[in-house]
Amino acid sequence: MTSVRHPEIVDPNGVIGILGGGQLGRMLAMAAARLGLRCHIYCPDDLFPAADVAAAATKADYTDQNALAAFAASVDVITYEFENVPAETVAFLNSIDARVRPGALALEKAQDRLVEKEFIKSLGAVTAPFHGVDDLASLDAGLKKVGRPAILKTRRLGYDGKGQTRLTDADIDLHGAFEKAIEYAWAEIGAAPSILEGFVPFEREISVIGARSVNGDICLYDPTENNHVHGILKTSSVPAAISSATAKKACAATSEILTALNYIGVIGVEFFVLQGGDVLINEFAPRVHNSGHWTLDACAVSQFEQHIRAVAGWPLGDPGRHSDAVMENLIGDDVHSWRALADEQNTCLHLYGKRDARPGRKMGHVTRLK
Repeated sequence: MTSVRHPEIVDPNGVIGILGGGQLGRMLAMAAARLGLRCHIYCPDDLFPAADVAAAATKADYTDQNALAAFAASVDVITYEFENVPAETVAFLNSIDARVRPGALALEKAQDRLVEKEFIKSLGAVTAPFHGVDDLASLDAGLKKVGRPAILKTRRLGYDGKGQTRLTDADIDLHGAFEKAIEYAWAEIGAAPSILEGFVPFEREISVIGARSVNGDICLYDPTENNHVHGILKTSSVPAAISSATAKKACAATSEILTALNYIGVIGVEFFVLQGGDVLINEFAPRVHNSGHWTLDACAVSQFEQHIRAVAGWPLGDPGRHSDAVMENLIGDDVHSWRALADEQNTCLHLYGKRDARPGRKMGHVTRLK
């Protein structure tokens, strides 16, 4: 088997391997090029947009050990652009001494919503009430514990509103009986292992993008206020309409998660802000995050460059912003407004090179600087 390269620090002209070929991988590759680094994308999909801007690309399954070994031998360090890379893939790469940053621990915690919530709780942080669900009986027990309204989510693979359904008093009325309502909800998520989460009366949703270096240095971007439509992020705005005390609480929680995971790279942590300013942790993503796209245009060092710096063993950059900003996702047919958006003043247009503008698909984003 070909030997694997794994320097602690990747010098300019080195190669970053990226598992996943979507828009996040695309923006990571573009940020790496700015630093004189090349990227090799590994993705099982056809027509993945990251390949358009990378030095090399491999189309192969995440379980193809021969392809993974060859990929690892061609790069200096490996990262991932989404959290659903199979844990077995990272385990294999570790077994052949490839350096993967962030490591397997972050994936292990983030890939299972129940494990993630229990991990957050173990740190002493607060989440919405939750209950593990494996069948109708445990769903019934969970509703008695967390109350209604509640949201039932699959433990694995759900994102952007997928793999989840709500249970409210209106649902009970719609289906005519409580038993029928929970049977419908259970069927709607495919009778898969799930987590039931109680609703919390939050005032707004925010997120913090944080980064940790190989020597444990941490830097944090300003908290971002987020607005979702049909479960998909629509806009992210900075500054968030929160107090400095609330911002400090969210930033402290993000730092604690980064440290507990011995994390290297960029992470996105989502919070609910309660009346009075306290925060609950909703979830975290062990990767660059949609709510941090504004950093491409409003900061000297974007979240994408920050992640490349961290995984390459470089010093972290200044996360300070030079402008207020509102980032808006272009979802589905929104992208057809590209010509008008390109004509707007103080607006930065980013298109991801995807061919088909399907409903719910993120085709690009714009950032309006204030």
